[in-house]
Amino acid sequence: MENKRSGADSRMVSYDLRPATEADYEFLYRLHAAAIRPSVEAMWGWDETFQREYFRTRWDPAGRRIIVVDDEDVGALILDRREGSLYLALIEIHPNHQNRGVGAAVIRDVLALGRALGLPVKLHVLKTNPAARRLYQRLGFRVIDSLEDRYVMIANVDRDKKS
Repeated sequence: MENKRSGADSRMVSYDLRPATEADYEFLYRLHAAAIRPSVEAMWGWDETFQREYFRTRWDPAGRRIIVVDDEDVGALILDRREGSLYLALIEIHPNHQNRGVGAAVIRDVLALGRALGLPVKLHVLKTNPAARRLYQRLGFRVIDSLEDRYVMIANVDRDKKS
C-alpha cells in the first residue's frame, strides 16, 4: 500500500503510513486501550494488568504501520497474507479521530490492494463491536462464520471492479 490516499467518498481523506518502531510501544498500547476497551469490557471485562501483559507478549513493531493524519499519529494497521487472502489483522483508529473517514479510507486501500493481487480480504471483528461491523459491511464485507466471541468477515475483490 502506498502512503497517500484521497478518499473516494464525498470527504477527501489523506493519510500516511509509517513503520512502527520500538519507540511507538506506549503510543500503540494507549491507542489499543482507547480503541478496543469498550468492546473488550463488554465481552470479558477489562483487567489493565492482563491487557498490558498480553499486549507486551504480542508486541512486535515489524509489520505494524502507524496511520498518520496531518502529522499526527492517529491509528495502527497490520496487514498479513494468510491462506490465499489478505488478512486485516488490525486496524485501530483513536476514538478522537473516528467517524472522519480515516478508517474507511485505509480499508478501501486494503481492498484495492486485494483487488490488485486478486486476493479476498478477511478479518475478525468482536461481536461486541457493532460499529466496526457496520463499517466493514458498508465497505463490502460479509460475515462468513460466527465464532464464540467474534465474526469472521470477507470481502471478495474483483480485479476489474472498483470499491
